[in-house]
Amino acid sequence: MNMLDFELPEDLIAQTGVEPRDHSRLMVTRPDGTLEHRIFRDLLEYLKPGDVMVFNESRVIPARLFAKKATGGTIEVLLLREREHKVWSAYLKPARKATGTLFFGTGDIQAEVTGVLEDGARLLTFNEDIKPRLTELGTLPLPPYIQKSTIGERYQTVYAKTEGSVAAPTAGLHFTPELLAQIDALGVERHHLTLHVGAGTFKPISGSITEHVMHEEQFSISEETASAINRAKQEGRRVIAVGTTTVRALESAAQNGQVQAGEGETRIFIHPPYAFQVPDLLITNFHLPHSTLLLLVGAFAGEETIAHAYQTAIQERYRFYSLGDAMLLYRQQQDQHRGAEGAV
Repeated sequence: MNMLDFELPEDLIAQTGVEPRDHSRLMVTRPDGTLEHRIFRDLLEYLKPGDVMVFNESRVIPARLFAKKATGGTIEVLLLREREHKVWSAYLKPARKATGTLFFGTGDIQAEVTGVLEDGARLLTFNEDIKPRLTELGTLPLPPYIQKSTIGERYQTVYAKTEGSVAAPTAGLHFTPELLAQIDALGVERHHLTLHVGAGTFKPISGSITEHVMHEEQFSISEETASAINRAKQEGRRVIAVGTTTVRALESAAQNGQVQAGEGETRIFIHPPYAFQVPDLLITNFHLPHSTLLLLVGAFAGEETIAHAYQTAIQERYRFYSLGDAMLLYRQQQDQHRGAEGAV
């Protein structure tokens, strides 16, 4: 099985999340390549006092809107990020017809198409701050493979706090307040960072890896989180990243094995071979074929391990993608070749 290219039966694409959240299945990949089949709440058995778990607390915004043109045509708008006050980058559909002024809601909110970016996104300059109106005008931008449109809070982590993502950091969807309390009681440190997930997370690799262009994403790491991680690394304690977005933020902020606090923007593209500086374990979901996230987990756990794990997951009928089941990956033994591009 090619790690990037696999056939997934359509009925294995999860359309709803398991309830309670921590009753989803959990596949554990050991460093020796063996697999274990558990339930997510069994994660506690793999944690140790002194471990540091790092969560991405970004919250998904209602970034999918519909606008009218002066001629009456409808344009679908996916807001990506606010680049400056009242100026947003956005994907428009159909993009070639999106020119001039766009009207939102009753028409009091307006935006001018003022530029085109290299990835095809447009710049929209609004006549007022649209953020306070998003709940009224927009809906959550669910992944294209999810057919249900009324998922609501089930597409947010229970610890989501800082608004800005257009896709959920889905590894965190398996946690419940009760499970988090049990993790605390075990003596595991929990810390948070923010990486606002962009729509580029769904962009497949269509050509060669070297030609793939990553989308820019914003991240922020506090002094408290950076210090806790650095202390753990110095003392030989494990760092567990919850989600590939957390990995991307940590690796973007790492210099000589030390995580630097602060805010930044990253285009980091992690693919084999890559020498990870920070996480020792990774909690993640099952990803799309031909995706950059699949390359990241292959670099982390080993390409053969991931190929075997995915084939087994299909045979064992695990649920895939954003609302599906989870994996706990141990980092493979690594050399010093570092295959990341566009870190910051």
